[in-house]
Amino acid sequence: MHSPVNAMNIHYIDETHSTNSYLAELCLNGDVPELTTVCTGFQTAGRGQRGNSWESAKDANLLFSFVLYPTFIAARHQFILSQMVSLAIVEVLSTFADGFSIKWPNDIYWKEKKIAGILIENDLTGLMLSKSIAGIGLNINQESFKSDAPNPVSLYQILGTKQNKEEVLQKIMERMAFHYQAIRRNDTDFIRKTYMQYLFRREGMHQFSDKDETFMASILRIEESGRLVLLDTSKQERGYYFKEVSFVF
Repeated sequence: MHSPVNAMNIHYIDETHSTNSYLAELCLNGDVPELTTVCTGFQTAGRGQRGNSWESAKDANLLFSFVLYPTFIAARHQFILSQMVSLAIVEVLSTFADGFSIKWPNDIYWKEKKIAGILIENDLTGLMLSKSIAGIGLNINQESFKSDAPNPVSLYQILGTKQNKEEVLQKIMERMAFHYQAIRRNDTDFIRKTYMQYLFRREGMHQFSDKDETFMASILRIEESGRLVLLDTSKQERGYYFKEVSFVF
């Protein structure tokens, strides 16, 4: 049996290749309680979606991963974890300023700029999840960005002041624990509804691009599987899973 949930089980390490990989290795070597969190000042091989790397100045930002054992969640319903993680982050960021949103499926934006990326890696046992490791890169105190990433922003750039990273992390993990307990109780309505309220470009027509074309559409709904359903200008519904469609900036 895994130990009970504790949002404050946070381990700080100076440097690692990837907090997701580090935590996965920890889990192989012993019993690691749920919501155990590994936070580092620098990643030599931080991973993002689509194999992208994550730019982060040393000790400037939050680079962390935490583990869950959501054995009560069917693999086809794993999107609720993505909603939970992105919602916890955007809720805490919204205490600092307005303008934060969740870009489907789980990037965190401030206005038209990206402040956080999330990578969730799931293990399955049969049709159920057995282990989930969520890795987050959240730009806190970085003053400038040098990579060719199109639109990064940090909390420092938004507010003009440095923040205590450890306090921000504690608040985020408290929200994670709160929402995770709700999922355990099968009480997911609040997470789903609030996720939609924070959704990036949730109103109006916007430009999207799929493998065939660029088109104008509005967001109609997000299904329980995580499938994004758009309504285009000819009133046709278009459904997409992760990586099948992108927002045009």
